[in-house]
Formats: sequence, C-alpha cells, structure tokens
Amino acid sequence: MRPWTAVPPQRGRRFVITGANSGVGLQAARILGSRGAELVLACRNLEKGEAAARQVPGHDAGRVVVRRLDVADLGSVRSFADALLVEYDGIDVLINNAGVLGAPFGLTVDGVETHFATNHLGHFALTNLLLPRIRDRVVVTSSREHRRGRLDLDDLTWESRPYGAFAAYAQSKLADLLFMSELQRRLTAAGSDVRAVGAHPGASATNITGGSGHPIKTWIGYHGQRLVSMPAWRGALCTVYAATMDIPGDTYIGPHGRLELHGWPSAARRSPAARDEATARRLWEVSERLSGVTFPAL
Repeated sequence: MRPWTAVPPQRGRRFVITGANSGVGLQAARILGSRGAELVLACRNLEKGEAAARQVPGHDAGRVVVRRLDVADLGSVRSFADALLVEYDGIDVLINNAGVLGAPFGLTVDGVETHFATNHLGHFALTNLLLPRIRDRVVVTSSREHRRGRLDLDDLTWESRPYGAFAAYAQSKLADLLFMSELQRRLTAAGSDVRAVGAHPGASATNITGGSGHPIKTWIGYHGQRLVSMPAWRGALCTVYAATMDIPGDTYIGPHGRLELHGWPSAARRSPAARDEATARRLWEVSERLSGVTFPAL
C-alpha cells in the first residue's frame, strides 16, 4: 500500500481534539495545524496543554487555543461544552481522542469505572452536547483491542466479576465502536449530514499507559512501545484520515499492515460484537442514564 500523508487543506475549518496535550492527539493537532486548521485543544491539565499548543503550527497566528476538559468528570464535560457553545457558532470536527489504558480499579466522581468513564461515557456526553454545532463529523477513537472486549452493561462497576485493567480497557473500546455506529444511525434517522466515523492508531508510541498507577508497568509500557511501535505521528494519520477524507459515516480506519499494528490508513476490521445493533441501542440507553445527556433535536 502506498504511504498516505496527503492531508487536504483545512484552512477555515475548526477541530476540537480531546486529550491533545500528548501522543496521538498532539500529533493529530500538529498535522492539522500544518494544513491551516483552527484548533481547540481540550486538555485536563492547562499547563501541559499550553506547552503542547506551542508545538502546533498556527499557534503564533492565534489558530490554536487550549481549554480545560476532564472527560472522566461529567461536570467538567458540561462546563466545557457550555463554554464552547457560547464561544463558537460552529465546530467542523470533534475528535474524541482522550483515553486511559491499564488504570487500577477506581470510580470517578460520578461513580463510573475509570476506563468506561474516560474512554466512552465522557465522550458520549460531550458529543451529544456539542452535536447541534457540529457541521461535518465526529471521530471516535477505538482500538484493535476492542475485539477482546466483553461489554457487561449489568456490571459496569465490576462488582460481580474480577476486575482486570486491560479487560476494562477492551470493554470501553468496544463501547466506542458501538457508540459510533448507533450515533450514525440516529444522525441518519434525523436527516443530518453529520457523519460519525472511527479510527484506531495501531501500535503507536504514546504515554497512554501513564495512568497505570504502577511504576514498573508504566516504565515497561513506555519503553516497550518505543521498541515495537510506530511513531505517534504515524498512528495519528489514521485519526487525521478519518477526520478529513471523504468517507461514509460508520467507517472505521486503522493501519493497513499485519494485525493492524503498523501501516498507513485503511479500512479496519470490527468484531461481530462491535456490529451488534441491539447491544448498541442498550448501551446508548445506559449511557444516557449515567450521563444525563440525550440525543439532541437537530
């Protein structure tokens, strides 16, 4: 497959990227900034966000701003969305990128397991709150590990089964793909031209394991990724492709190579569980109940 780096010009288009202070999010911002995009970097830590913004082309021209967002905190999600709805009359693309991997068991301030809250529920709420202002598409970030996921909607707090950090991660990434497909069905039913698409970065060298809470696991994860993984900018190309190319809704993009670990953006595979419409509808209902956010009138 031929390498793809031909990102179309993005001047005049506004992107909101969660978790944009490092890793794939930052690299996606840098690529989009180099093509003229206006960027809102949504970061939990403003100091780190501002340091990241200075690395993004267009920062000196005022095309890059940083706003605080903790997607694991639904109060923060609402505050962030409310502020953006006042500040901007339109958002072209929302990239739901922020995520955690390998975190020890914990519940957020909203009583939701950390992986599910960060990787799925916060982005579910953010998407629906911003949807009336989104003009083009929503990009959902999943993982090839979604294929290992088993979504137990009756035990999202892991009270009836042994907790496993990687099992919780895989479950949340399966939820992301189910959310993407159900969102597209609802957008189509509403007569909206907005698209819901997805991407995963394959094996990319990032610091996603930094929240493991275990110094040795974090060290192994960080350095191990750099031995066997693509640079983060290569993984970010899948996100950028999903965010900028003319692809249908419910398209899922990942690296083209063996096991989708390395390579250039291409159509990615989904597990049968990720195509289960009944589970997707139930997940949507559970997510509405947990977040207090519903699909808006469009």
